[in-house]
Amino acid sequence: MANVTRDVKPGPILAIRENMNSERTQAYGRVLRTLEDVGPTKLHPGERDRVREAADTLIFAVTFEDAREALEDVDALAEHLIATGRWTEERTAELAQDLLACGPLTPVG
Repeated sequence: MANVTRDVKPGPILAIRENMNSERTQAYGRVLRTLEDVGPTKLHPGERDRVREAADTLIFAVTFEDAREALEDVDALAEHLIATGRWTEERTAELAQDLLACGPLTPVG
C-alpha cells in the first residue's frame, strides 16, 4: 500500500489548522451569537452578511494581511452604526474585539 501523505508539503490547509485555537473558535461563536441576538433594526441583512463574512475570513486567516479587506469593511460598518445611533460605541467595541479575536495572533514588538 502506498503512503499517500509522504509527499504532502505544508500548505494553506495545514497552516490554517496550526493557527486555529479554541480562543479563535470561541470568539467566532460569540460573533455568531451576536448576529442571532440583534434584530433587523440594529443590523440590516446586508450588514449581518458583512460581519459574518469578516468573521469567516478571520477564522480561516493565517495572517491579518489575509483579512485586511474584511477588517477595513467591518471597521467602516462599525463607524456607520455608531454615527447613525443604531449601536453604542461600547457594543460596537465588543463586536470588534470578538471579530479581532477570530483572527490570527500577531507578534508583539
